[in-house]
Amino acid sequence: MSNKIPQIQDLYSDVKLAQSNDALMALLNQPPKAEWVKIHPYIAGYKYLPIDKVEYLLKKIFKKYRIEIIREGVAFNGVYVIVRVHYLNPITNEFDYHDGIGAKELQVKKGSSAADLAMINSGALAMAFPIAKTVAIKDACDHFGTLFGSDLNRKDV
Repeated sequence: MSNKIPQIQDLYSDVKLAQSNDALMALLNQPPKAEWVKIHPYIAGYKYLPIDKVEYLLKKIFKKYRIEIIREGVAFNGVYVIVRVHYLNPITNEFDYHDGIGAKELQVKKGSSAADLAMINSGALAMAFPIAKTVAIKDACDHFGTLFGSDLNRKDV
């Protein structure tokens, strides 16, 4: 019995669909525009793609998408949000999704311990949940590929 390497036709019954999928994967694995990439103000050397760029890419590539909040909660001295980003696959014209999680610590009065929940600033929850949701959306979109910032902080690519 020989170990024959499969032909493209063996992998896909529809070669045009395979070529379209490959073209989409090639697009999604291009690096984002260098001027879109930002350095986090509080985490030294941490690169990220701002949410407005992620939303722009979702609109341009997938045309239709929606964000579903799956769950939210409190963990230690912060909050977390789990989202599902539903998107219309431009090749198959079917909806699919990626999940993501984001968290944000609660802001406390200056000089206070983060563990001292009595020192939480007024409005801390109102600020933390939207930030956690934004981080979760970006986390879900990382699954699309390099264009969405998936490799910005990877040591080995």
